[in-house]
Amino acid sequence: MIDLSVHKSNEIGIANIESINNIFISTLRAVDPENLLKKTIQLHKNTLFLNKYPYHISSFRRIYLISIGKASQPMASIVMQVLGNLIHSGIVITKAENKLQTEKLSTRIKTIQGSHPLPDEDSIVAAEEIIRFSKILTANDLVICLISGGGSALVTKPAEKVSLNAIQKLTSQLLRCDASINEINTVRKHLDVIKGGGLLSFLYPAQVVTLILSDVMGDDLSMIASGPTVPDSTTFQDAMDILIKYSITQSVEVGILDHLASGINGIIPETLKENDPRLAQVNNFIVGNNQTAIVAAKEMADKYGYHSEIITDPFVGNTYEVGNKIADIVRAKKSELKINNKPFCIIGGGESTVSIRGRGLGGRNQEVALYSAVQIDGIEDVCVATLATDGEDGPTDAAGAIVTGKTIKSAKTLGMDATRYLINNDSYNFFVKVGGLIKTGSTGTNVNDLNFIFIS
Repeated sequence: MIDLSVHKSNEIGIANIESINNIFISTLRAVDPENLLKKTIQLHKNTLFLNKYPYHISSFRRIYLISIGKASQPMASIVMQVLGNLIHSGIVITKAENKLQTEKLSTRIKTIQGSHPLPDEDSIVAAEEIIRFSKILTANDLVICLISGGGSALVTKPAEKVSLNAIQKLTSQLLRCDASINEINTVRKHLDVIKGGGLLSFLYPAQVVTLILSDVMGDDLSMIASGPTVPDSTTFQDAMDILIKYSITQSVEVGILDHLASGINGIIPETLKENDPRLAQVNNFIVGNNQTAIVAAKEMADKYGYHSEIITDPFVGNTYEVGNKIADIVRAKKSELKINNKPFCIIGGGESTVSIRGRGLGGRNQEVALYSAVQIDGIEDVCVATLATDGEDGPTDAAGAIVTGKTIKSAKTLGMDATRYLINNDSYNFFVKVGGLIKTGSTGTNVNDLNFIFIS
């Protein structure tokens, strides 16, 4: 059950808050890992169907489970409910261990807590445990892998001569300089032995099926958790070019540069590529994604009588750019409303990036909401909400924020300047004072961010 509350919503003039809450809740339920996997995993007599693909249980010596990511525990729980004693043993790597969910799992399943968004020693322990686990596998075994967002940091095994400290420092640099998640993961894949198909290499020669909850727009399998069981089209040169693009080669530890150079010069092998024979042993399936959530949102908005539309162009880019895009849609649809005379619910998905300039507290969704509030200031009967589906927007306890054309006016009556909060990346404290934080708690899922525009 998802508990969603909109902090001080009535104080910023949001009408129909009950319908908006219910739309949010139904949207998150649609991408709840347990709901998704119940549809994906089915057992009929001696045949296991994974995303409708048949696996004949009698043809395997043993079945194992590996679950990695923010949604790893609920995903593993459903597999164990369906298969029970058919699972010989397994490993679950999670961001924050839920003890109740751990108790639901068999004692044959080991739960390990990694670190996110930066890897730490626990992330290395998790990777090493998986590598040890893989040594017992044979060609007659089946491994069910469950992958969700956050896996890149939660499971980390730096390549030889690359230190954990170097990876931590580089990841922080890339996060601070507006690098996209695809760029960050391209670099990660070439500094780590688990990523970029590395996990599949360790699991070989076992049969592998991977069920994936996508947190990447466009569902590029090689980018979700850095693609541990899929081929990688990026190269060492691509990774080096990203460091050059952001002018950080001078501050990167020499071990990273030496490692990338060795790869570029063919001294060490590339990540797993499309023609690798080991790929014959794996099937990768998407079980849920951002589109799943968006479609569910539209269906519920329709039930509440909105004229609902889906924005197919992803909300990506800098938070300022996304805020401007949302404001442009508001103005366009506000004019259209005069003709159709029916309330709008506009829904889109994506993931923005934050340019860190200040020392405030916030997340990308809260910052997008605040930029939007500035742009729609004074426009009546408009509500904009943006939230992270995992319930975690940056280092805060909020999933995102909700604003209206009255938000900035309310701030001014409190003597607050929204621009100053934006410059200091302090959107969270802005909304604490003005109202509008969306708090869901950890949702147990992760399919990117959602953006809503309500116009009445």
